[in-house]
Amino acid sequence: MSKNLFIVAAKRTPFGAFGGKLKHMTANELGGAAAKAALAALPAGTPVDSVIFGNVAQTSNDAAYLARHVGHRAGLPVTTPALTINRLCGSGFQAVINAAHEILAGEAKVVLTGGSESMSQAPYALRDLRWGTRYGVDLKGEDTLAAALVDRFPTVTPMGITAENLAKSHQISRADCDAYALQSQQRWAAAQAAGVFAAEIAPVEVPGKKRGTKETFAVDEHARPQTTIESLAKLPSVFVKDVGTVTAGNASGISDGAAAVVVASDEAVKAHGLKPLARIVSWHVVGVEPTIMGIGPVAAIQGALAKAKLTLKDMDLVEVNEAFAAQYLAVAKELGLDNDKTNLNGGAIALGHPLAASGSRILAHLAHALDQKKGKYAVGSACIGGGQGIAVILERV
Repeated sequence: MSKNLFIVAAKRTPFGAFGGKLKHMTANELGGAAAKAALAALPAGTPVDSVIFGNVAQTSNDAAYLARHVGHRAGLPVTTPALTINRLCGSGFQAVINAAHEILAGEAKVVLTGGSESMSQAPYALRDLRWGTRYGVDLKGEDTLAAALVDRFPTVTPMGITAENLAKSHQISRADCDAYALQSQQRWAAAQAAGVFAAEIAPVEVPGKKRGTKETFAVDEHARPQTTIESLAKLPSVFVKDVGTVTAGNASGISDGAAAVVVASDEAVKAHGLKPLARIVSWHVVGVEPTIMGIGPVAAIQGALAKAKLTLKDMDLVEVNEAFAAQYLAVAKELGLDNDKTNLNGGAIALGHPLAASGSRILAHLAHALDQKKGKYAVGSACIGGGQGIAVILERV
């Protein structure tokens, strides 16, 4: 790379459970809240040249304007351009990569990036209603969220089946998946109790229990710290009846939330007195067989490491998005991941996976965690529905 690229601010909302405390906020509003918090961490008057935000499901009637509205809500000048992107579950990572591209091309020096998702607001659709209907025909509403979680070409494959396919090919049992899910919940609970997430979370004001009141929402809502291995074992398998590995307890949580990551060039850092959290070392994106999309992080991490001339042993922290326990375990088995370095504070099984927000959440978390742990290198990665993988390597500065 001809320029150094730095993460200079990183904040996220707490993640809300499906139909939970954030259900009334659009993805645009959530993104604006995260962005405003991230920009507040910069010196006053720091110019922002561009906004790049990820969003997958586009669940509100203003979703087409998401990145533009995020910039408005964050208080940026109307002259600041904006781009909404969609690399599905890798969108938050991709936003940072796009920012790097803009900076390296000389088109920007400071870029506000992130990802935002309101899965709770996913609507039902009446297909073809625009063109009329006939007497006696009962139209059926389509759950657009459930529909979006099925890859329909070239092979119709629900996301959960991709995890079942990996469980079968990598000999991963239901007990293995439940044990990993329990670990994710316990690690999140320990991290929450220790205040690990305080540096990254920007509390959000939400409606209170009593009508007309407000309350401060500051803790991830989906997590279930009371989970036991016995309670997990009682849950039915969802995609393969009776003998499947994927359950509601060992899959990522459907949730709402946003995260924002500000990327800056070395020139901008010096010119505006910015304090880098981490340097962006390298990134890599790959395509994989869609029916086993969850294996994507393997080649993505390998590619990012090769570009950086580093190895997994050089990584002090590793984050692989927990789309499903079976998917994560397959990746861990292929890469030989060290459990004492990986997803140390829990992952999406515990705190939720608001699609486009997760990549930004992982990078925000790693940027702060590297400082907390005084580590040198970290890699964050995610599988991507449709058969892709993405990874970004960071270095503490």
